[in-house]
Amino acid sequence: MKKTAILDITKIEPQVRHSTILAHFEALDQGEDFIMLNDQDPKPLYSSLLAEQSDRYNWEYLEADPGRWRVRITKSLAGREEADTIGRIVAKDIRKAEVFMKLGIDFCCGGKRTLREAAEAAGVEEQHLRSELEAAGEVRSAQVAYDFDRWDLGFLADYIHNVHHRYIRENGPIIEQLADKVALRHGFEHHELMELAEGLHVFMAELNIHLQNEEQVLFPIVKKLENGADDLPQQIHEAVQDLEREHQDAGNELRNFRKLTADYQLPANACNSYTYLYEKIKAFENDLFQHIHLENNILFPKVIKIENERLAHR
Repeated sequence: MKKTAILDITKIEPQVRHSTILAHFEALDQGEDFIMLNDQDPKPLYSSLLAEQSDRYNWEYLEADPGRWRVRITKSLAGREEADTIGRIVAKDIRKAEVFMKLGIDFCCGGKRTLREAAEAAGVEEQHLRSELEAAGEVRSAQVAYDFDRWDLGFLADYIHNVHHRYIRENGPIIEQLADKVALRHGFEHHELMELAEGLHVFMAELNIHLQNEEQVLFPIVKKLENGADDLPQQIHEAVQDLEREHQDAGNELRNFRKLTADYQLPANACNSYTYLYEKIKAFENDLFQHIHLENNILFPKVIKIENERLAHR
């Protein structure tokens, strides 16, 4: 069995440390590791490796004491099942979300499934799904594709708050008012509209409570974790699990709305408000799926990973 190498970067000239560490990393076979020693937290290197090597490595703190830090860096095994989940695929390339949406595959709440499991659930051939994803990856988008997976967690939390939470608070009331208006005008003929309006009011109320929980509980925890604070609640895992369950409930409710409206199929006599309502709900659904994806598949796993590392070194 190959002995784990030790790399003491305090003995390496600062101008060549980065290249030396990368050279050690590239020399590893898949699954092999080396231990890096330093006199301070090498977090800047972690960010650099994340940007350059993405999912090719694992980073594990072994010791985190003043003046002495030990980190195990492992080259990841190729073809790991966990790296092949649909949530991770979308996290690395948001353009591929379009493929999953087109095939009716839930990549946010169901992001922990492998490609094989997702293909079976959708009734499509796995190879066909892989081909579609490869084609999507080759298409250059006219819009900027943000690499959310490499963002600092505090910055990602702020983005979710400022973009997705704001979208819900601005568009939720508009959808509720439209639903009431359309139900009042067309509900006698299309009875599902009354149920849709009632369901939307409950859905939006629960969603706003969910936003408050994220803003008042989770996001402050994210920033404290990232800054290395110790005054953290004991129930971080439980808080994340509760939010994931609420995401699942929201996804189920959106699917119920689609079933109720036959996938938002408009009748021949639909007025402009009727049409606008369905378009607004579909846009809202799309934004919420992106919102849940960022949390379930990127933010939450990284929060849990940091928390586990913190607890391991207490």
